[in-house]
Amino acid sequence: MSEACLTYASLDQGLTPLTNAARWLVAFSGGPDSTVLLHLLHSWCRAHVEEAPALLAVHVNHGMQAESQSWQAHCEQVCTGWDIPLIVCPVTVDVAGQGPEAAAREARYGAFEAQLNTGDILFMGHHLDDQVETYFLRLLRGSGLKGLSAMPARRALGEGELIRPLIDTERHLLERYAGEHALNSIDDPSNRDTALDRNYLRHTVLPLLAQRWTGYRQTVARAAEHAASSQLVEDECVPLPATVFSVLGDPGIEQKELNGVSVDVAMIKLRRWLRCGDYPMPDRVLLTEFLRQLRHSAAGSSPRLECSSFTLQRYQNSIYLLPVFTDSPVQTLRIGEVCEIPGLGELSLVRSEASGLLLRDGDTLELRWRQGGERCRPRGRPYSQRLKKLFQEYDVPPWWRERVPLLYLDDQLLAVGDLWLCETDRLCSQSIGEAGVWQLCWQRKPTAFD
Repeated sequence: MSEACLTYASLDQGLTPLTNAARWLVAFSGGPDSTVLLHLLHSWCRAHVEEAPALLAVHVNHGMQAESQSWQAHCEQVCTGWDIPLIVCPVTVDVAGQGPEAAAREARYGAFEAQLNTGDILFMGHHLDDQVETYFLRLLRGSGLKGLSAMPARRALGEGELIRPLIDTERHLLERYAGEHALNSIDDPSNRDTALDRNYLRHTVLPLLAQRWTGYRQTVARAAEHAASSQLVEDECVPLPATVFSVLGDPGIEQKELNGVSVDVAMIKLRRWLRCGDYPMPDRVLLTEFLRQLRHSAAGSSPRLECSSFTLQRYQNSIYLLPVFTDSPVQTLRIGEVCEIPGLGELSLVRSEASGLLLRDGDTLELRWRQGGERCRPRGRPYSQRLKKLFQEYDVPPWWRERVPLLYLDDQLLAVGDLWLCETDRLCSQSIGEAGVWQLCWQRKPTAFD
């Protein structure tokens, strides 16, 4: 794209093949970059009325700053003036376990994804200077090829696709365009706070680089392209491990996927698999030690890799992602109710056409957790056994053995999750009077690999 000027016609080559999209949506923060992008696309659509899809703007209100409502009002005013429909998405930013910038980004992309239908395109205003900043930030964090690939010009997002049409355009061209068209935009004071890493790079480090290497932006962009190409080769040459599931649905991979190859290849395999679940990449030192333990520890041991947002643990011959449990007291369950337990999912009672529990509308059952010493005689067995033995027999992973919900009525154990019905006077194969036959339905919390 020529540096002489930036016009909507500059986007012809990239936009013309996208006119069969269902809708064009623009991520509109109200800042300079997204304002320029929205104006460019608005102008392009007016010049191509016959073929241009419907154009909409999407504003995410993070609610993190005092000016959030005035910024939203500014975006509404701009879109009203340009006759562009605006979708406003208020979000709650959860900073637990991550910094505010990362948490806001996660909330923002979640909101964008929720707005995209099949065939929609979301345009974002990232430009070449953003790309360079992202590359350096990831380089300084020790990122691998995936991270050093920086931001792709296009990728899938939810049901639609994300496209960055200005990714090869320098910031000063956008600034010039905004001046030429007298575009008003939001001035976010946090963008000048050099305590933030990106701002420190932008205002302090990169101007120094520009003094000595005037073409550093294009050079860094090429380095990012080389990293992206190498990542593609790596993905083609190192097969993605197949996902296996424990008897209670924990996703994992078989350890044999990591055996017989170098530590570096094993690391690539495990990281590729984690990426499929959108998990952050673990520290190389921690991952190297985890792989060493997997290879050299005794067969019955349980090496663990604990990261800030997930835990991996070996059980038998596979490595599983552990669920996240929270403390939960004893809870009651009645016919017609749904009991939601964090980390476990939803439990309810459903009618059974086969054997089940003979229950009446007034029966109040309790959901408890294993304390030790509980026994159950599974349906069809001649004798009872401790739950500990049954869990071992059925390969229930250790981390579940204290969290499988136990269904009680008047201190009598009726069912162990949805694994077994116990032989009791409530076990029946047909309704009797007002009592119907029911079974415990356990809808487990889905994982990223389901």
